[in-house]
Amino acid sequence: MEDKILLCLCKMSGREQEFISEAFKENWVVPLGPNVDGFEKDLEEFLLPKKSHRKICALSSGTAAVHLGLVMLGVSKDDEVMVQSLTFSASANPVVYQGGIPVFVDSEKETWNMDPELLDYAIRERERKTGKRPKCIIVVDLYGMPAKMNELLDVANNWEIPVLEDAAEAFGSEYRGIKCGNFGRYGVLSFNGNKMITTSGGGALICPDEKARKLALSYATQSREPVPWYQHERIGFNYRMSNICAGIGRGQMFVAQEHIDHHRKIQDLYRKFFLQIPGITLHENPSQDFNSNFWLCTITIGKEVKIIGDNGCGKPEALRRRLGDLKIETRQIWKPMHLQPYYKENPAYLNGNSENIFENGLCLPASPWVGEAEVERIVEGIKNSLE
Repeated sequence: MEDKILLCLCKMSGREQEFISEAFKENWVVPLGPNVDGFEKDLEEFLLPKKSHRKICALSSGTAAVHLGLVMLGVSKDDEVMVQSLTFSASANPVVYQGGIPVFVDSEKETWNMDPELLDYAIRERERKTGKRPKCIIVVDLYGMPAKMNELLDVANNWEIPVLEDAAEAFGSEYRGIKCGNFGRYGVLSFNGNKMITTSGGGALICPDEKARKLALSYATQSREPVPWYQHERIGFNYRMSNICAGIGRGQMFVAQEHIDHHRKIQDLYRKFFLQIPGITLHENPSQDFNSNFWLCTITIGKEVKIIGDNGCGKPEALRRRLGDLKIETRQIWKPMHLQPYYKENPAYLNGNSENIFENGLCLPASPWVGEAEVERIVEGIKNSLE
């Protein structure tokens, strides 16, 4: 009997247990500790450009990192924040935690990320309607594909609005030779169990310098002041990563580049096989400026393609169900935030791209557990699902 092919599943290096055992031996099982310090250093060496002043603060989740980034940027009640609409809800929800208002901006067709021209128009319209500029811009590197950061940063700089780069899905991806997470004032990483590397659950905030990292760390540890008694001069959060989870992360760093290379190899295999299937388009790097990690390999289904079993449920859902029957896990593209019931009344600046991608797109398995045989099985399942 064939095993189920999962969408994206982490794989251990075999070194994780060493760091976890050390933590137990030293009784460092709480937040903070040597593994946290070591993991942050490993991340900095892997992700940050040489001679960079940036520093990394390991946290309990990627969502915590988005939230802390907004706190660090001073987002508060009734502040508007420009947010990419085609993303997971964790990119937008922390704005609401702060009492802010997400304003959604649609995607451009090449990367599926925030459209720079539409962003510029949206900011101008928000200033005209509200009399003030948005507090910050949240750009997402969707499914590992870097956004058009130079163009987006030009817009942001012209309006003097800081950028928070949500690179939760883009660990190891590069834009013009620089790793994602380095382009905004702050950058966000995620180490959830389905990401490129994992700490079981966890994330990190890339900060502009050590001073900012220390302030982020203070917020993440309940904003306790460095005095002998418990004193708190501002609201803080319980967002620090545990020493145990950081031990997993340290072990994962031994295979981080191997995992990234493998995902790119899987993308190459899909590219080769999909040449045989007209109407199925694999989402690719738009140019040599972009080097996605292809955290998930994604396709769009052409209008001319008909899927067996599409009785009004839509082509991606019909294909997802058929592949599910073959024990192949797939997932539809993120439903845009402006279509989510909770955000239906929020301001949104649209061009139709994110809705089109959602209505025609599907995520395919890509992980260290997926090899050539699994890709062949997936592609064969897709071919047999076409009328």
